[in-house]
Amino acid sequence: MNKHYDMIAIGAGSGGLSAVERASEYGKKCLVIEDKVIGGTCVNVGCVPKKVMWFAANAASKISNASGFGFDIDIKGFSWKKLKQVRDDHVKGITSWYDGYLQKLGIDYIQGFGKLVDRNTVAVNGSEFTADRIVLSPGGEPGVPPIEGAEFGITSDGFFELKQLPKKVAIVGGGYIGVELAGVLNELGSDVEIFARADKLLTGFDVTIQEILARDYIGHGVKIHYHRSVNKLTKDKTISTNEGEFSGFDTVIWAVGRSPMTKDLGLDNAGIDHDKRGFIATDKYQTTNIDNIFALGDATGRAPLTPVAIAAGRRLSDRLYNNMPERYLSYENIPTVVFTHPPIGTIGMTEEQARNQFEKVKIYHSEFTPMADAFMRHKTTTALKLICVDLDEKVIGCHIIGHGADEMLQGFAVAIKMGATKADFDNTIAIHPTSSEELVTMK
Repeated sequence: MNKHYDMIAIGAGSGGLSAVERASEYGKKCLVIEDKVIGGTCVNVGCVPKKVMWFAANAASKISNASGFGFDIDIKGFSWKKLKQVRDDHVKGITSWYDGYLQKLGIDYIQGFGKLVDRNTVAVNGSEFTADRIVLSPGGEPGVPPIEGAEFGITSDGFFELKQLPKKVAIVGGGYIGVELAGVLNELGSDVEIFARADKLLTGFDVTIQEILARDYIGHGVKIHYHRSVNKLTKDKTISTNEGEFSGFDTVIWAVGRSPMTKDLGLDNAGIDHDKRGFIATDKYQTTNIDNIFALGDATGRAPLTPVAIAAGRRLSDRLYNNMPERYLSYENIPTVVFTHPPIGTIGMTEEQARNQFEKVKIYHSEFTPMADAFMRHKTTTALKLICVDLDEKVIGCHIIGHGADEMLQGFAVAIKMGATKADFDNTIAIHPTSSEELVTMK
């Protein structure tokens, strides 16, 4: 193995892998180092296994509602054990594939904890390696509140280790991860209660999304406790809050945010600027204050999404090694999906953000029960909302909740990224009958 490289990436998740993959395409010699499992959060304890669980929950929902279409189904049972096994096997297949893939690209890989020695040197497993450029992409990890008894709860990582379906589960946190886990567990048969510190779920999302998600979840049996600060957890899973105690849970899941895995990375050894929480500061080109060291992904504290880290990593190597000096990732108008039940798709500004920034704002909104649920016992709501500004009614925000939101947003995101106006949407022929047609027919 070489001792000197063109690029070393610390962290073999979405960001680090993307940077070295693209650099290798340009003939650069690269090394990637990973302390945990190759693939990072997304592959191992994030996007991939989460989506498997989401599909399983969708299957449960369809089975329970099949009678609405005339099916007389006798359910013999559900095996969490089998679901966990096929999910884990799927993840293992992906991580095993990486070995041959990296070797084919000529990228060296070391399993171990990488730490900066100085601006050009990384130590791992008792050896030191140097590089002209270093990419920091260590990822993040789920947070645990600093309260008495916190060890009696589990994080989202622990969720994927559960051996059986919880009968009654408390989810502490009403953000992205909390509402996704709540939806999955509720559909699969758990009694679910959410404890949120704020007065709404999904703080920072558009108010329409917040209100409809809460209404649908409550309608499907999820209990939501707002303005709740948890200050103690006992071994028998009794939760103490600012509004009293809650008990009877067999599982408590902490979904209180994530922290960057930069604590022991040696940032100070290389003189890299970072905040008190450990997030690394970069400019728009992903460059830290040390001009040959770059940071990607969750560790930067900006848009902690897998596609964002991938795009940033690829653009970084394009700029460094393919004569694209102005190549960088814009963090504006990033589409994202929350895999709730039903899913949420959103891009751009919320209504509140738009009204705070623009004088002329027009909102287009549609809300209905989707045809897919017309004959169901447990109906959901589909809502679509366009945020338009100025005289030309440029679309600066699109927010969707409902069946298919995860798939329909991608195409509309292209239009919004290109600067589409409401007239452009109106001039597009609707596809009927679909929920998405509402986005091009709203008045």
